[in-house]
Amino acid sequence: MIYLYIVVVFIMAVFMGRIIIPYIFLIAFRKRLFDSIDVRKKHSGIIPRLGGVVFFPIQCYLLILSFFCVYKFGLASLCSNVYVVLPQFLLLICGLILLFTIGIADDLIGVNYRWKFVTQVIAASLFPISNLWINDLYGLLGVTTLPAWFGMPLTVFIVVFIINAVNLMDGIDGLCSGMIAIGCLFLGSLFIYNNAWLHAFLAFITTGILLPFFYYNVFGRSKGKRRIFMGDTGSLTLGLSISFLVISYAMSDTYIKPFSSDAIIVAFATLVVPMFDVIRVIFVRIKSHKSPFLPDRNHIHHKLMRLGISHHVTMILILLMVSFFCLLNIISVKYMDSNIVFLLDLSIWIIFNLCLDKIEEVKLIKMNKQKI
Repeated sequence: MIYLYIVVVFIMAVFMGRIIIPYIFLIAFRKRLFDSIDVRKKHSGIIPRLGGVVFFPIQCYLLILSFFCVYKFGLASLCSNVYVVLPQFLLLICGLILLFTIGIADDLIGVNYRWKFVTQVIAASLFPISNLWINDLYGLLGVTTLPAWFGMPLTVFIVVFIINAVNLMDGIDGLCSGMIAIGCLFLGSLFIYNNAWLHAFLAFITTGILLPFFYYNVFGRSKGKRRIFMGDTGSLTLGLSISFLVISYAMSDTYIKPFSSDAIIVAFATLVVPMFDVIRVIFVRIKSHKSPFLPDRNHIHHKLMRLGISHHVTMILILLMVSFFCLLNIISVKYMDSNIVFLLDLSIWIIFNLCLDKIEEVKLIKMNKQKI
């Protein structure tokens, strides 16, 4: 019965997204709510950027409906400890409301980055308040149990970092939505395996919402008024949602899942690409004596496109990379220590980027020779 209900809420999320997004088109074109065009953006037509407006309302509606049905039909016994888990979901919704509000304001009129950062910190702080925080590294870097005075601030920092990493990956069509959909599908399957049904609901609801948006974002036509962008409303709320799922799986307790020594490596496998990419970009900016907070075109999707790879192929390559790290980590932890798996992830990422840099350098040399 519980498996059937997960399938039902997934289909409902897809259906609701498919129904509501066309109305977002209608409102955007009637009120002239389009994404701005500047030198850092590739599109040239008028395209709405309010696609992310549909994510949180559908998430909230179907989550509440799911919780009701769990109790109404006697499925509560399949949940771990609802009195511990439910407050975490309630404060997650509070955090999503904050980011949803600041995201809409930014998409419509623009918001100073300081206010966005403060809002992100407040939303992230709700996690440890609800007793959801990274309390164990499972031996990663030689660290096991973390005290609350360190683990709670660390959690806030990591959540804010993830939110911004997800936001920065929203640079080309389908990349952010595809990446989060893969991550939620991966984590949702793990939660089902561990009988953490409430978290599985959130993961599959989020995946279902993203499918119709992905279609309109990637395959929609600007001239036919059927193409839409996510905007900060979508990327901020998706960043908090995936953070909640990752930290829930990584947290060492008996309420969500049984103890597993590979939990943190497996959970964060879904975010290897965006997190490593942001760290690399910040390192390059600091090395070049630039502010780490100033925008540039040095992210992984920018590097691939500079090599002449199309938007869609770039998106597919990065999504394959996300899937690769998810599968690599969940298989590798069965045979290797978590530290070795982490070093393997890091080595693969560094080698991949060094190869891209070398190819780009060779391409520039050839172009300069042709000019001469």
